[in-house]
Amino acid sequence: MLHLEHLNLVVTDIQRSLSFYQAAFPHWSIRGGGENDWYGKLKNWIHFGDDYQYLALNDNGEGNNRDLKGHQVGLAHYAFATNDIKGIIKRLQDAGFKISNEGSIEPSRENVYFIDPDGYEVEFVQYNSDLPHSRNTY
Repeated sequence: MLHLEHLNLVVTDIQRSLSFYQAAFPHWSIRGGGENDWYGKLKNWIHFGDDYQYLALNDNGEGNNRDLKGHQVGLAHYAFATNDIKGIIKRLQDAGFKISNEGSIEPSRENVYFIDPDGYEVEFVQYNSDLPHSRNTY
């Protein structure tokens, strides 16, 4: 079996990023963290997640994330599957985050996009079918 274990994100401020990810994942916690020198620049880092997957957040990021409407090479978005998309939407909106894209209307899934504090686009998807051919219509 192969699955994605973690994403390593460079952010400007870990606490600001945590406000987004803690709202989306209230069952996750800070697994660990520390400080190290990354090619001559001191940075703080944490691992935020559960026993099986996590986000590695590293501070002292510089500049802006890629233009999500542009064509630059880089991360376009990443997605998390959930069984409670309405709960995620409510928690993120209650924390002050706005939906950036309502997603598409599909009979077998619901999805929505938010932009985190550092400009990463995060998709949340709820599948309403266990059948792969229904979940993935192209």
